[in-house]
Amino acid sequence: MEPGLNQVGAENACRRVCLGSDVGYRSRLFAALRGGFFVTPIASQTAPSADATEALVRIERLVKYFPVKEGFLRKADLYIHAVDGVDLEIRRSETLGLVGESGCGKSTLGRLVLRLEKPTSGRILFEGRDINTLGSTEMKRLRRRMQIIFQDPYSSLNPRRTVYSTLAEPLIIHGIGSRSERRARVLALAEEVGLRPEHLDRYPHEFSGGQRQRIGIARALALNPGLIIADEPVSALDVSIRSQVINLLEDLQERHGLTYLFISHDLSVVEHISDRVAVMYLGKIVELGDRYQIFAEPLHPYTEALLSAVPAPDPELTLDRVILEGDVPSPIDPPSGCRFHPRCRLRIPTCFEIEPPLNDVGNGHSAACHVRAPVEEIQALPETLHI
Repeated sequence: MEPGLNQVGAENACRRVCLGSDVGYRSRLFAALRGGFFVTPIASQTAPSADATEALVRIERLVKYFPVKEGFLRKADLYIHAVDGVDLEIRRSETLGLVGESGCGKSTLGRLVLRLEKPTSGRILFEGRDINTLGSTEMKRLRRRMQIIFQDPYSSLNPRRTVYSTLAEPLIIHGIGSRSERRARVLALAEEVGLRPEHLDRYPHEFSGGQRQRIGIARALALNPGLIIADEPVSALDVSIRSQVINLLEDLQERHGLTYLFISHDLSVVEHISDRVAVMYLGKIVELGDRYQIFAEPLHPYTEALLSAVPAPDPELTLDRVILEGDVPSPIDPPSGCRFHPRCRLRIPTCFEIEPPLNDVGNGHSAACHVRAPVEEIQALPETLHI
């Protein structure tokens, strides 16, 4: 059977890469009860070391617009604002969680970091080098340092290739080792992710979803990368398997000093695995902080709404739900000022006209909100403004 469009797209992208405090408790408790996904308690917070604060990736004013082509001449008159002015750092050996509603630009941001998509404007610095200025030869060498784990492990694997062929392909592309050395490397990768030697001669359809994702993880590790973009790596797996894959990712990070950009909708998983968390809404980062700050003391109203949507395992427990008004605005025509103001219960006149910057309120906790994280230089608009 011929592979579907999604399968071909994921495979081609992979080829190019180879080339309140109780809110947190409730989310962990509910995750533990819903099918055996046990999340270990969060350890006490310690000050990061100097190496831990070094930026492996620095994103500066990153913009990505996708043209909407209509008519006979396919002229682009409209643009989807997928990523719109993002500033972000991913520190060496940390896990940065990226959360937000579907369509907010999370996966596009991850693909931009890998240069699977070219930005409209802005800079992406990887180990101090602007990847958008690199030629094809330099970029091929750099791809050894950055890899991706896809959401759907089956569609990202070539159904006509054995596991051995899949894991050996990046080594062959980059001319690493002799045939015997590559075989030894593939055997070591399989063992590291929990696969047996006899699995190497099998095809993707002969494995379960969790085993396929282990193959995808092994492929991402083949070239000893420094950065891995984990794009919803456990959302397609059964709940009973998720904890195994999450524990594997954590073990590999500790063993190899990996840096993760972990994209997910599951807040309990993000809270467990992340060192810091960035919240994205309609192409922009609206809040950034360590996991303790985000889950215990959220600043942005959108973050509060996300956390309040986490269900409680006790049916008699009454939670203060934050119900958002209306729907997410169109990314083709985003609102003026703060993009969240049409749905925000805290909006003030300034929100309608002036876009709030991502302002650090202390201890590395930042939010883009005129009410919760105001900037002194921005003067409030006259009260006569009609809402």
